[in-house]
Amino acid sequence: MDDPQLRETRAGSFGANAALYAEHRPGYPVDAVEWAIGDRVRVLDLGAGTGKLTEALLELGVDVTAVEPDPLMRAELARRLPDVPTVDGRAEAIPLGDASVDAVLAGQAFHWFDNAEALAEITRVLRPGGVFGALWNAYDDSVPWVKTLVSLTATSVSNPSAPAPRHVPRHELLGEVEENTFKHQVLRTVDSMVGSLRTFSHIAVAPDDEREAVLAKAQEYLSGLPDSRGTFYQPLLCEVVRAVRR
Repeated sequence: MDDPQLRETRAGSFGANAALYAEHRPGYPVDAVEWAIGDRVRVLDLGAGTGKLTEALLELGVDVTAVEPDPLMRAELARRLPDVPTVDGRAEAIPLGDASVDAVLAGQAFHWFDNAEALAEITRVLRPGGVFGALWNAYDDSVPWVKTLVSLTATSVSNPSAPAPRHVPRHELLGEVEENTFKHQVLRTVDSMVGSLRTFSHIAVAPDDEREAVLAKAQEYLSGLPDSRGTFYQPLLCEVVRAVRR
C-alpha cells in the first residue's frame, strides 16, 4: 500500500462499520492468545477495535486495558465490554506509564501502525521480560471456495497480485521474533460472511457502485455453494508473532 493518503483512508474506515465489525468479524482462538502472552497477567490490547481480542484475553482471566483511537470502535467496545478500562490513544502515543504492563497485544492492527514509533512506545510501556505479540486472522485460501471468494472480492483499492508486506516487531529492546500459526474456524451464514466482507477496508473505501457490486457477487457465489443453506464453517488461520522485551 504505497499511497499514504489511501493508507490513511483505509485505516480510518473501520469506525463507520463498527457494529458490523463487532457482529461479524471473527474472534481469536484462545490457544493463539495464550501462546502470545504466556503466563503474563497485565495486558494492553493496543488498537483494540471493538474488543475481538479483548474477549479472548478475558477468557484467559488476565487484567486487560484496551486502547483504541477510533471513537466509534471504542464506543462499541465499551458497550459490549463495559467492565474493561477503555482508553482513547494511538500506538504511537500510548497513554500508559513506563513499564506498566506485562504484555502488549495487537489484533489485526500492527500493520496500520507506524512500526518504528509504535515499537518505541510499546517497549516503553512493557516491563523487562514482558512480551509484544501481533495477531492476524487470515483467510485459509488453501480451501478452494475460500480462494475463489478472495479473488471475487478484490477491488480497485486492493492489490491482490502483490504479496502482503511482513510486519515483524524488530527493535533493539526486543529479543528474537517467534512466529506461529493456529487453525480455527467460525460458524457463518451467507449474510454474516457478507457482513464481515463489508468491514474490510479495501471494500469499505471502494466507490459505492463497485463496493455493492462486489458484495452482490460474493452473496451470489456463497449462496450457490453446496453447504451454504443454513450455517457453514469458514476456515481461518491465526498468524501470531511475538518478541520478549529485554
